[in-house]
Order: sequence, then structure tokens, then C-alpha cells
Amino acid sequence: MLRTFLLAAAALCLATPAAQVFAQGKIGVVQIERIVRDSAPAMRAQKKLEVEFSKREAELAKVADQIKRLQDELEKDAVTMPEAQRRTKERDFGELNRDFQRKQREYREDVNQRRNEELGQVIEQANRIIRQIAESEKYDIIFQEAAYANPRIDITDKVIKALDGKPPAATK
Repeated sequence: MLRTFLLAAAALCLATPAAQVFAQGKIGVVQIERIVRDSAPAMRAQKKLEVEFSKREAELAKVADQIKRLQDELEKDAVTMPEAQRRTKERDFGELNRDFQRKQREYREDVNQRRNEELGQVIEQANRIIRQIAESEKYDIIFQEAAYANPRIDITDKVIKALDGKPPAATK
């Protein structure tokens, strides 16, 4: 019993200074996911990527249509066409399909790489703004991606407005 009391007292003594620091400090939270989704630089980056990759996407769609037509033709006429012609069409279909899958994989890799590059720049810019807000408004700590945060400590909107070039609203 005495041991339990002493352990509880020791835990309370250790926890109290940390609790006092957090109670006295200024804490903020930023949701990077919202910044990457809703800020003007992120939207510009997304549009830039759409323009950059639209031609390749259209080419892939054209090849996909070609594969579908060839597959339909094979299914419809396979029974009636000569064996040699059927094998040739099946081989052509297989080659076209493998080529399509390779191009599709390369396309996805290129899109992901470019998206990471573009959004990485947005995140770097957001991190600079977060540091500026932290210093100018005297935050002790700003967390990114909290499971839950009270809206009064969430500064995501301030960061988005600063990224968008709008003056931030006054601190609550």
C-alpha cells in the first residue's frame, strides 16, 4: 500500500512540471493534408500536372480502346477464323497488351514522381510559413497531423491564406 502511494506521488511529481509547461505554452496544429489539397499553390501544381500528362493519358486511352476492339474481334471471330490467323491476332493482342501495361506503369511512376516534386515544393513553402507564424505569434510548438485538435489551436487556415498570398487573420 505504501509502495503504491509512493509510486503515485513520484509519478505526480514527474508529471506536474511537464503539465505546467504545456499549460503555459502556446500550442498549434497544422493539417498538411488540407494544405496540399486546398491551397492555391497545390491546385496550381495539380493543374500543371494535368496539362503536362494529358497527352500521354490520351495516348494510353487510345491504346486501351485498340486493345478492347482487338479483344472483342478475337472473341467474336476466333471460332471461324483460320488457326494461323487466330494465333497471329492472339500474339498481336498479347504484345499490345504487354506494351500497354508497361507504358501505363511508366506513366503512373512519372506522374507520382512529378506530383511528389511539385507537392514537395508546396510543403517546403508551407513549412517556411509555419515557422514564420510560430516565430511572429510566439508559438512554443506546432504539431503536424494530429488525430484530433481543438479548432481554436488549428492554424491550417492561416497557413493556407498565407500560401494563397492573403493576409492572415488576427490570432484568436
